[in-house]
Amino acid sequence: MIRVRYAPSPTGSLHLGSLRSVIFNWLFARHHQGKFLLRIEDTDLERSKPEHTKAIYSALDWMGITWDEPVVIQSERTSLYQQYLVKLLIEKKAYYCNCPVQLDLATATDYRIYDRICRNKNLTSGAIRFKLPENFAQNNQVSTSANNLTSINFTDLVYGPISFELNQLDDFVIARADGTPMYNFAVVIDDHEMAITHVIRGEEHLSNTPKQILLYQAFNFKTPEFAHLPLILGRDGRKLSKREAAVAVEDYRLKGYLAEALFNYLVRLGWSHGDQEIFTRLELIEFFDLDHVGKSGSIFDLDKLTWVNSTYLKNYAAQQLLDLIVRDLDQDYLTKFQLFQATQILALLELYKARVKVLTELAEIVLALDQAPVTYNQAELDKWVAPNFSELKTQLNQLILNWENLANWSAPEILNSLKQLCVQASLNLPDLAHPIRLALIGHTASPSIAELLAIFPKSEVIARIQKLIKS
Repeated sequence: MIRVRYAPSPTGSLHLGSLRSVIFNWLFARHHQGKFLLRIEDTDLERSKPEHTKAIYSALDWMGITWDEPVVIQSERTSLYQQYLVKLLIEKKAYYCNCPVQLDLATATDYRIYDRICRNKNLTSGAIRFKLPENFAQNNQVSTSANNLTSINFTDLVYGPISFELNQLDDFVIARADGTPMYNFAVVIDDHEMAITHVIRGEEHLSNTPKQILLYQAFNFKTPEFAHLPLILGRDGRKLSKREAAVAVEDYRLKGYLAEALFNYLVRLGWSHGDQEIFTRLELIEFFDLDHVGKSGSIFDLDKLTWVNSTYLKNYAAQQLLDLIVRDLDQDYLTKFQLFQATQILALLELYKARVKVLTELAEIVLALDQAPVTYNQAELDKWVAPNFSELKTQLNQLILNWENLANWSAPEILNSLKQLCVQASLNLPDLAHPIRLALIGHTASPSIAELLAIFPKSEVIARIQKLIKS
């Protein structure tokens, strides 16, 4: 059975690149009827924070991503790592070192391969280094003997055959002097213990793969298959940065993007299924596999994400949208209305959902309708009210009289009354509808005037029109 995992470090917010990796792992597992597991890699005790772990859980819950077994917490597995470290030391596949670990943390421009000065000192304390295969010569030159290991080779499920020359590596640190395991060591132990069959992760981890393969071989573990995902890029072709787009998943929730829309967009950011753009979750599970993951980085396009989001908004029922507003944006949203009841709020959400791009915009528009406008769009007043104010005032007063006697306050009846008055006064419908829109909402951009009016209480409509007439 296929078993995959997502293994975040709780040192910050979950960002878009990580979320895409989660999604690809989850879909791969679901497509193959496998297992998706979650592991929290919190061995960096100084930077790992409980609030970051909580944020990871919250983001995954928001995205509807569930895991199939209890969460594995690295900080709770210290004794396990110690057992495996001791095994390597006993088998002379690792050794203690008291050299500064900073040598392994230098930047690419001044990195120096470790000179193995502690390899044969038989120290009993310090950091622990993995001992590269013996045929890797002291001068870091690979032997020409046909029997010697010269490279680490594997087939990446995205990039194909990949080879790392062994002389690019040194005796790397696998545990700090205080006994806490380093990333590459802990990952191998955990993936083995969790029976992970496929490691699907960002391409920034590609350089870790040869070290991990060496550790798998040292323990005689079965090596999983690897798939490295190209980076998400900004418009300039560089790694996506906060300057170009919010990278934290939480930011998109608070800005009113729907989880399903973000899920859909991130899947398509590096994977394709023909020309189809919008998928249901079940379709993605059915179609997704690694065969159609591209080898090149994908450009993040906020406009495209916003378009996808608007498409989802149009297809959501009003009750779904209201539930999401209360859950994700404002739990007190409904208590802020004074005029509208729940049924009217739902009707307004339904009426306006096709006119917005994000959920925050929809929530703000509908809430604003609850209060009579304080000001009116001046340019639209000058165009639709001021030129013939005296005649318009007469027509609106007549309309109020007609509506006071209207037994059925419904969109068809309201529209019919507007058309009748337009015929009597030789007006075009916009000549009457736009001033009413101004009275109702302060500007002329709105859905169908009759459908909008029908949602409002008749008394409120009349009061707002009278306010405009008197202004």
